[in-house]
Amino acid sequence: MPNFFSGGDLISNNKPQETFRGKTDRAIKKRPPWKEYNLHIVCFVLVAISMAIGVKEIRITDTISVLLLPLIYALIMGLALFLAKPIKFIGKKQSKVAEGAMVLFIGVLIAKLAISSGQSIDIIFNVGPSLILQLLGDLGTLIALPVALILGFRREVIGMASSICREPNLGVIIDKYGFKSPETRGVLAIFVIGSIIGTPFISFLSSICISLIPYHPYAFAMASGIGSASMNAAALVPLVHMYPAMATQLEAFAGCSNILSFCLGIYMCIFISLPLAEKLYKWLSPIIGKGEGRTIDDEYAIEGVKDDKYATSEDLSSGKIERWVTFLVLFSIIGTVGNFIGYHTPLLDVFIGMLIISIITLIGMCLERIIPWDIPSIIYISLLGIFLAIPGVPTSDIIITYVSQIELTTICTAFLAYVGIAIGNDWEEFKKIGWKGIIIAIIVISGTYLGSASIANLVLFVTGMI
Repeated sequence: MPNFFSGGDLISNNKPQETFRGKTDRAIKKRPPWKEYNLHIVCFVLVAISMAIGVKEIRITDTISVLLLPLIYALIMGLALFLAKPIKFIGKKQSKVAEGAMVLFIGVLIAKLAISSGQSIDIIFNVGPSLILQLLGDLGTLIALPVALILGFRREVIGMASSICREPNLGVIIDKYGFKSPETRGVLAIFVIGSIIGTPFISFLSSICISLIPYHPYAFAMASGIGSASMNAAALVPLVHMYPAMATQLEAFAGCSNILSFCLGIYMCIFISLPLAEKLYKWLSPIIGKGEGRTIDDEYAIEGVKDDKYATSEDLSSGKIERWVTFLVLFSIIGTVGNFIGYHTPLLDVFIGMLIISIITLIGMCLERIIPWDIPSIIYISLLGIFLAIPGVPTSDIIITYVSQIELTTICTAFLAYVGIAIGNDWEEFKKIGWKGIIIAIIVISGTYLGSASIANLVLFVTGMI
């Protein structure tokens, strides 16, 4: 079966190295997690401080406000600790381990959203057309193409603006144009920038849009599902904070939307957005393009991203499962304490809930390596979480009882504490990209978020759901 998700050759089965799965395996394997106690202690402290500060609202006008969330504090403090020269106990070793752990902890986020989706499955079916049609909002990334041309980029703009530039889109571009192509340099550049600033930026964008644009909360929830688990959760947190009574439904729509974006977004890229990007480039390049435009290689050492030395094809092993379990238990403890500090929930109940979504994550990670199809663990985790939480399924009541006490903000904050430390190791590469690449990434993220929200709100209105 061709590898649609990790960048494999859709024709010849000649697979390039994987972006994140190998990094998870090798970075976690390199040192047992219990030997990186300083990393976990630091993340524990960062989460405790962030949750104690809580959500702060900055009111710009009577109708516009910006929410400062604990997840942003954790990200910034984690990055600052890595970059602070006098601090020696958080360095490259800890950053590499945190980088690998990020992918494991994304599964916990997905499991939480999947359980909310299963719990609200009836509502989801009722608004089904909106969930499907809002995927057309992904075409909003094309707005960035003429801007990139004006800024001096050349064929890189096809990779930059044809999608949200996450893992499945990397595979499409690499397979079609090859590793050495300018299109691949473009998609990888936005991928890196999005990995660093995408989560905090979309959280900020979401909080502004909720205050400024009179769309239904369901529309914003659907728009948050752009195919990235961390950005999905970050965009959802301000919405849940503004509409706490609708939290379960909003999480359900966001989770299902993210699954659809991850599963179907690749086909949107292959058949619609990528051909459109090529046509727009041919049409606009002679008009607004700069003949001596820059390439990403001028500012970014792309080979360091392409040739990931942490990639591996190692199969499932008992030692690997042991390390995963250790990481997930540590993450559950951090999440439990953070949830208690921020929301005063029962420690035991929240810990049980964290263990439940950790077990679902573990099963999904194992299935990815056991089943001989190139289906990422995010799909297994999502489907399993949805099924186990559907009303009427024997496991539904007990799972919902415990998992519903875990706030999404807490999981995101714990996750981003590790992310902040992880991205510190790539900070020099990020600085080489330059401000022009950052502008393109911001337009790409904004275009798909606002496009999806607009279409979802329109369809909800036309179908009489709002």
